[in-house]
Amino acid sequence: MDRTQKVENFPWKVTPYIVICWILAACGGLMFGYDIGVSGGVTGMDDFLIKFFPKVYERKQHAQENNYCKFDNQYLQLFTSSLYLSALVSSFVASKVCSVKGRKPTILISAVFFLVGTAMSALAPSLWMVIVGRVLMGVGVGFGNEAVPLFLSEIAPVQYRGAVNILFQLLVTVGILIANLVNFATLNLHPIGWRVSLGIAIIPALLLLIGSIIITETPTSLIERNRLDEGREVLKKIRGIDNVEAELMEIKEACDQANLVKHPYRELRKKQSVPPLVIGILMQVFQQLTGINAIMFYAPILFQTVGFQSDGALLSAVIIGLVNVFSTLVSVFGVDKFGRRKLLLQACVQMFVSQLAIGIILILKLTTTNTLPKAPAILVVVLTCMFVMSFAWSWGPLGWLIPSETFPIETRTAGFAFAVSSNMLFTFLVAQAFLSMLCHMRAYIFIFFSAWILIMGLFVVFLLPETKGIPIDAVAERVWKKHPVWKRFMDDEQKHEVVA
Repeated sequence: MDRTQKVENFPWKVTPYIVICWILAACGGLMFGYDIGVSGGVTGMDDFLIKFFPKVYERKQHAQENNYCKFDNQYLQLFTSSLYLSALVSSFVASKVCSVKGRKPTILISAVFFLVGTAMSALAPSLWMVIVGRVLMGVGVGFGNEAVPLFLSEIAPVQYRGAVNILFQLLVTVGILIANLVNFATLNLHPIGWRVSLGIAIIPALLLLIGSIIITETPTSLIERNRLDEGREVLKKIRGIDNVEAELMEIKEACDQANLVKHPYRELRKKQSVPPLVIGILMQVFQQLTGINAIMFYAPILFQTVGFQSDGALLSAVIIGLVNVFSTLVSVFGVDKFGRRKLLLQACVQMFVSQLAIGIILILKLTTTNTLPKAPAILVVVLTCMFVMSFAWSWGPLGWLIPSETFPIETRTAGFAFAVSSNMLFTFLVAQAFLSMLCHMRAYIFIFFSAWILIMGLFVVFLLPETKGIPIDAVAERVWKKHPVWKRFMDDEQKHEVVA
């Protein structure tokens, strides 16, 4: 029996404790998703605009104001995007903490920063305090998005690694839905509705804080830090059996090789690291260039632009949130059955058609000062749901799963930090630029995103390998060395070199 076959046959059974660990850790996604959903609703609330952005509020009141430009304000966009800029920077710090201290403490730090930032934002008397609060929340997001997907991938049995990792994205969608429901409920809670919406973010942060105390450290992290006996006991606990020596030795072998690498960021410059680094970064960049977060951040504003009133816009956002949650379940149950590539390619077709159709409808029907007729407006909502549906079972969850399972252990936290930071960078750019792009590009912004979706489909066809059912530590042998493009980066030299 060869090494990779042996990995696939490691025994395990489901225990209540491991399920609890999966769910509690995935609350990092709930925290992240709630913020994605809440920010767009808050920026569309009159009380929030009157207090912090009175000029935007004045523009909004003018019936003949340009539909595409009435929300164009850099500071308003900074309210949303500042979180992702700080998350970008903090993800590299989180990478080091993740390696030196472990996944569990990194998740704890994430919850603490998000709690403090949430309290500051919700209670803020001035705009600068709101922004500082969101910067602190961004640190929490950076730490959480670095540690949680790695944690889930490392404690999951290989047969269900995809489904377990996608719990993170599933709770992201649940968080978005809850945020949309909260925004809908607080819209008429004057003048503190926006404070309540922001403040409720404390709940998912508290769940993650409690979870970080209850969950175990991953065996990989313990063994990597030379705590073999603890790693053995944890492995027994999460696998629900005593016979874990084969899997333990597999992890130890990978960790021994990883410990030879003293500078993982320097290791990432070697040509063997190019395939996972390129895939990890591009998966996250393309995830944002679908335009998904432009829709999730600004769905209420977008629907106001096409003619819905504030309550109708928020209700439409709730419908999209429901579609998002239930469609992500398709990925949970299908990713380890159908594979990564099939889900991604199918979604590219559906997203391309949806975005292109939305753009054409708005180009033909929405001028700078009118509102969409009822039938086209409803069709825009339906097409948006179709777009969100396909994203939710593909690029949403797989954008986090694939980078977490393609890096070898010696560069896993460093490489994943680049993936997370790329996500945060492009999330920041989209959040900061979308309302201005909407103002200047008008409906053609949807054509812009659909063009990127076409490029993403070509990327999957030619460059993205299938990783379904392949153990993390066997990816180099079974994926990169056999791929027609990436195999040229993998040579027969000793894979791991001692770096002085």
